Amino acid sequence: MQLSQHISPQPYPDALHFFAPSRPRLARPVGQLKACESELGQIISQRWLSPVFQPIAKLADGMVYAHEALIRGPEGGRFYSPDALFAHASEETLTFELELACLIVILQRWGELAQRGRLFVNISAQALVRLIGQVGMQPVIRLMRRWGISSRHLVLEITEHERVLDMLALVDAAKAVRRLGIQIALDDFGDGRSSLRLWSEVRPEVVKIDKYFTKHISTHADKVKTIQALQKIAEIFGSELVAEGIETDDDLRLLRDLGLTYGQGYFLAQPDVDPCTAVQPGAVAVIVNRQVSIYPEVRQGTQANIFDRLNIMQAPTIGIHTHNDQVANLFLKHPHLHALPLVEGERPIGILNRVNFLNQYSQLYSRELWGNKPCLQWANLQPRLIECKHTIDDLLGILTSDDQRYLNDGFIVVDNGHYLGLCRGDQIVKSVTETRIEAARHANPLTFLPGNIPITQHIERMLARNTEFVVCYLDLNNFKSFNDRYGYWRGDEVIRLVAKVAANHLQERRDFLGHVGGDDFIVVFQSTSWAGQCRCMIDEFNHQAANLFDEVDRQKGGIEAQDRQGFTYFFALTTLSIGAVQVSPGDFSNAEQVANAAAAAKHAAKSSACGMAVRRHNAEKLA
Repeated sequence: MQLSQHISPQPYPDALHFFAPSRPRLARPVGQLKACESELGQIISQRWLSPVFQPIAKLADGMVYAHEALIRGPEGGRFYSPDALFAHASEETLTFELELACLIVILQRWGELAQRGRLFVNISAQALVRLIGQVGMQPVIRLMRRWGISSRHLVLEITEHERVLDMLALVDAAKAVRRLGIQIALDDFGDGRSSLRLWSEVRPEVVKIDKYFTKHISTHADKVKTIQALQKIAEIFGSELVAEGIETDDDLRLLRDLGLTYGQGYFLAQPDVDPCTAVQPGAVAVIVNRQVSIYPEVRQGTQANIFDRLNIMQAPTIGIHTHNDQVANLFLKHPHLHALPLVEGERPIGILNRVNFLNQYSQLYSRELWGNKPCLQWANLQPRLIECKHTIDDLLGILTSDDQRYLNDGFIVVDNGHYLGLCRGDQIVKSVTETRIEAARHANPLTFLPGNIPITQHIERMLARNTEFVVCYLDLNNFKSFNDRYGYWRGDEVIRLVAKVAANHLQERRDFLGHVGGDDFIVVFQSTSWAGQCRCMIDEFNHQAANLFDEVDRQKGGIEAQDRQGFTYFFALTTLSIGAVQVSPGDFSNAEQVANAAAAAKHAAKSSACGMAVRRHNAEKLA
């Protein structure tokens, strides 16, 4: 659309003339704008704006819950996109006028379409505060009544492109809006502008999660954890969540399984001039499908800060001029201390071990000879320092250090080199051990596959979804004899081979692979071709595992080794067994029952000639 030549804008009349009661149809925006004014001014004045509508759908069933109105400028012009519109409006200080014009156009169009569903309309915090503060919401209500729009169906979506300058004014504006039955939504939460305080203060009925956290969520474990955290916050504040930016079937399925109530994005439906009554068939197919998403896993536990695990002791410090008698008195006064830190200023330079010191100090004539002498002679002037920001993994090198006196002397904990406290060596050992055990429950340290906790959680999700699936228990035959003969290093190679072969025969995003521990693995199949996939696993593993034996043992078909009772037997080459349980809705009530059934199927498989056994609920069949 061609507009008159651009001229520097003149001062406009008050934008609130938009709602002047003297105008019969409230149709004249922003006063009487002149023809010579800016191109953007004419767009606002003539209301050359048009809305498009994008649905917000329920992720439980795919039904359209609401529509968000998005504004467009003159088609084919440089102000067609909303980004261009609002960028120039900011330059010309016409943002408020533009927002009011958008509100009028959207409400009028929604009324003309005779839509009765919920309508989300964007408005900045500053515009809402100014509108409420100067004229209130009654002009908006009159417009809505004129066009047959119920206030219960309007949701004002606060878009915050700048920091909220007056939080109290925004909170008051939100209360005024709610008194009229209009709801509040918070847009793009998490994009760096919408803060947790804004959520807490305004208490919106709806919070829309920024697309950064939903895009590719099916492959990013950290985004899954973030969404789960936001769900807990939403429960506290009484808000519903909308996942924005859904663009793939995998992301939609995962967000559905996380329990998000609503979703919006191009995969569901694109914005259109006419509100749609249903989302795209592909999205509906994903939502109603019983397939359960595979959560991306994150390695947990070992990255915890040492403060989360260690009991850091506050100990009195000594200096380079502290006498041995003074040190002895400190140890007598603090019997629980294993050592004392030697500090110069705020920086530790040594550590004095209690046992070593008292052994020297208690010798004949030591008090008389050394009691009034500085304690430096019995101090370790090369103490091991631990930064408080270190993780548990950073402490592993300490345990494998050649200088094991650190386990006796303990360690000095510092913050950027400044003394904080002491930590005993046995605490390091205990903390590292506990942390790695906990981490192994989440991700096996040998294969990095999900451990017991994620396996259980996935099976519970399958049961909750009331879907059919197959759980397979993978185990090795004659693995102990291989491990005893060749050692744990080659034994680990066999275990990693199981993980590799199993992963090669799974369907991504459908089948789940976990490592219980040792040579035990769990596969949860949603693939209908699971039986063929299992047989391929067995065949490929048995072929490749034979190559891990020495040539002489491979030629003999096995090895001679002692069993658990010490008797010598001939053990055939290590092979793979798979016990499978077919699960239908209602067969089991929890993951433990499923695991027990899979373990029983595994025992049957180990005695099967083909290495595979399949069980159904209350029935058994050897494959």
